[in-house]
Amino acid sequence: MSSQRPRSPRVPVEFAVDVEGTDVSGKSFQVQAKATKISRGGATLIIDVDVPLGSTVQLTPASGGKLKAEVNGSWIDDIDGNRRIGVKLLDAHGWFGE
Repeated sequence: MSSQRPRSPRVPVEFAVDVEGTDVSGKSFQVQAKATKISRGGATLIIDVDVPLGSTVQLTPASGGKLKAEVNGSWIDDIDGNRRIGVKLLDAHGWFGE
């Protein structure tokens, strides 16, 4: 039986991040989202845009720097009704890049 445990720990956070990409209708967008969990190589974001799985987005946290990420999950939370996406950072150094 394989474990569903993440490869790196998820840390609860709350910070703003600008997200740029293309929505499910093919329209470009730039919005502010909120990171709620991060790991070395990814994040869960609350976002107001329906972003297709497999698409590439650019993340810009308030601390600066730009990170490319691939959307690997999208859902509406049952408790608060907010849209969330899961992203996998494409930079090998993740959030902690040079």
